This record gives sequence, C-alpha cells and structure tokens, in this order.
Amino acid sequence: MKKWDRHITDKLKIRKISGTIPDEIAGLTDDSRKVVPGGVFIAVKGPVADGHDYIEQAVKKGASVIISERDVNVPDHVYLITVEDSRKALAELAGWYYDYPSRRLKLTGITGTNGKTSVATMLYKLFRRAGFISGLISTIEIKIGDESLPTRNTTPGILELNRILAEMVSQGVEYAFMEVSSHGIDQGRIMGITFSGGVFTNLTHEHLDYHGDFITYRDVKKKFFDRLPETAFALTNKDDKNGLFMLQNTRAKKYTYGIKNPADFKTEVMEMDFSGMLLKINGKEVWTKLTGIFNAYNLTAVYGASVLLGIPSDDALVYLSELEGPDGRFERVTAPDGRIAIIDYAHTPDALENVLKTIAGIRKKNQQIITVVGAGGDRDKEKRPKMARTAARLSDWVILTSDNPRTENPAAILHDMLQGIGPEDNYKTLVIEDRSQAIKAAARYAREGDIILIAGKGHETYQIIGKEKRYFNDKEEIIKYFNS
Repeated sequence: MKKWDRHITDKLKIRKISGTIPDEIAGLTDDSRKVVPGGVFIAVKGPVADGHDYIEQAVKKGASVIISERDVNVPDHVYLITVEDSRKALAELAGWYYDYPSRRLKLTGITGTNGKTSVATMLYKLFRRAGFISGLISTIEIKIGDESLPTRNTTPGILELNRILAEMVSQGVEYAFMEVSSHGIDQGRIMGITFSGGVFTNLTHEHLDYHGDFITYRDVKKKFFDRLPETAFALTNKDDKNGLFMLQNTRAKKYTYGIKNPADFKTEVMEMDFSGMLLKINGKEVWTKLTGIFNAYNLTAVYGASVLLGIPSDDALVYLSELEGPDGRFERVTAPDGRIAIIDYAHTPDALENVLKTIAGIRKKNQQIITVVGAGGDRDKEKRPKMARTAARLSDWVILTSDNPRTENPAAILHDMLQGIGPEDNYKTLVIEDRSQAIKAAARYAREGDIILIAGKGHETYQIIGKEKRYFNDKEEIIKYFNS
C-alpha cells in the first residue's frame, strides 16, 4: 500500500475531479486485467487497444481511482480524475509511485537503428569490470547486478520501466544502461525518466511500417536528445549524416565520436581479423576481442560514454580490451574442418551490408561467403528486396529462407525478397523456406575455410510462425550440422 499524495494531482493537468479521495492505494496499472482492489487504473489509448473501453471492468475489479481523458460515469465511491493527457498522467504517476528511481542512479540511454544492444551491453559489462553494481535494459535481457530477467520489448512500458529502475535502486545499482527504441519514444515509454546521458549510434532504414517515412522515424529519435537535461551528456556518431542533427536542440553537453571525421573520441582501425582488431582511440592503441568497422564504432561509443561517466581514460581502454560482444552479434562458430559460421542479428539492409563488408575485408581469396537470410512477417515490406539485393551483391552464394513469418505466408515474404535479386545473381541464389534446412544446405555446401553468415535472428531462440512461438536457435542448428 502507498499513501495517496493529494499533491500529485497538481501535476496531472486535471480537467475535472469527482468521487472520494482514497487514503491509500494498493497498486497502479494501465492494464484492466491487472487491477487490484483499492488500486489505480489509468485509461490510455494505445496503438492496438483503448483503455477507456475497459474502465467498467476496472471498476468491477475494485479500482478506487480512475484516470481518464474522457467524461465517464463511475460509482460515487470511485475517485475519478479526468485529465488532458492520460499517457502523461501515467508517466507522472509511475514516477511518483516508485519514488522517481531514475533520479537516484545514473541512467544512460542508447538509441539508433543498429548497435544499441551492443553498446548498452558492453557499457554494462565495462562498469561491472570497473567494480560498480550496474544495470542493463536491452533487447536481449534485463540485468540487475548479477540477476538476469527476460524482456519482452526493447523499451519496457513506463510502469514496468519505473518498477525495474526502482528494483535496481534497491539492489544498489549505481549505473544503468538502456536501449531506447523509436517505438518507446513515440509511445511515451520513457516519459518522465531522468537520463544522465544519451548515445546515438546511427540511423538507417527500419520501422517504416510503424513510422510511415524516414523523416518521421528520424525526428522521433531526435526527441530523446531534445528532452535530455542540461546536466546530461549527449554523445553522437559524427560520421552518420544524422549524427549532428540529433544534437541541434539538446540542452545536454554535446560530444562526438567517429572514425572518418575529427571528433572528441576519434578511432583509427590499425589491424583486423576474425579474432579481433587493433584500434587507436585518441592516440592510444588497444587490442579488442571484437572485429568489424561497425564494432569499431560501437567500441568508440562505449569508450566515450564511459569516460564521460567518470571512468579514467586509461582504465577504460583496459576494460575495453577485455570486453566480448552480446550473444548473436557477429558470434563465430568454427567447424572441426575449418568451416566458419557467423551468427548475427543483422535484420536491416545497412546492418547486413556492414557485416558482409566486414567478412569480405577479412576473408582470404579462396574463402567463399555463403549468406543465409530472411525477413520478418507483419513488418516493413520495403526492406525485403533490399535485404536480398545486399546479400547477393556481397556474397558468393545466397540462401533466402524464413525468419519470423508471423501471420504472413512465408512464401509471400520470400517472393518479396526475390524482387531484389537481379538476373545476374539468379545462378547463386537458392530459396529454402525451412530455416533449419537452409542452414543445413549452407553447411553442406561450404568447403573448408568458407564463411557462412546466418543473419537476422542472432540471439533469438525462437521462430514466430502464425501466432505460435516455436523454439529455434541458429547457433545450435549450425553446430548440429557442422558436427554431423
């Protein structure tokens, strides 16, 4: 139970109040199924469902407070607060209910199209190595110190996010690192959260099924930096054409990183192979266990953010040399006979191109690149032919296959992908709808030393077929076929 603070209503932009003010509340939710007797229900209009349609159900379950944007009829004993914006009210109440946890730790948000998971995860690992109790909120997992929790969305809902941050505070977390998605920004999932820093990785074609066009997608990302306080830092990729745009209206202290252009944190790639690469960051050399230009950017962002958060620069380089990437991000598996598989989450044309160019830059002349790739169903259709075209342009052989078809016909998705394959590349393109069989074919076709890229799913251990989530693991599949 939490004592109801009558002053909280002053922050909600109220249009009207009626009913009986409770002394205490038993919970807070925007999901009518989770209402408890004596709890608060906030009716929010979402992208799929409208919470206002469930107010009656919430009252029947015992809600003592209803927050609504609309004029509704509720019993006299229910405290009804009609507000201008229930989503903003939800954010304000969530912070209040959990005692504003984001103000009690140093939270850094990482946004962009590619690299969010890698940067957030490596920052978490670096600060752990530096001796701090740290937290992580990522696509793959939520970490509170040593404890690992599953995650459903890249950016949790605002109530769940405050609950997680409050748990981090209670566990002594000092630094937390969080992926910030465009959906999360647009849907108010970070509203009212206080960030100590923000990092921008890059911006490429993604989520246009949701945002409609690239400019809207870009502008949503920028809102994250626009809302940073002047006490925070904003670190951007200067080599990305949208990097400096992100900082135009921020009040935060501005910093840049890059490889091509002069920047506050400047990196040169000195050497690179499958085992790692030698970087020179701000004039000091460091060998890292990660490889690829995209990882050089990720590591530079990690270095810059860690220094801005107070890690001495020389210590940051030492910790950087010890870091390993997240599961499913350029993860290498080698067969007994020397065939190599790279498992990577690359699921955008740009990410796929980055990975394939990295492989091409490292491979020897006699090593072929075989790419296994698909595209998700019920998602942005425009990128499907682009994914296939990129794979064909940068690979010796391509196997188009199923990813997460969801409720779409997998054959229809593959048909869309095939529109990106030109006549000159038909000879080297196979279509194998079953993902396991596609991986098997790649393993069988590969010769000693050849490189198989299995793209699109990375860390995921499932396929979504229809509305069913079935267990599937790219890494386990290739290991099975390498050893058979």
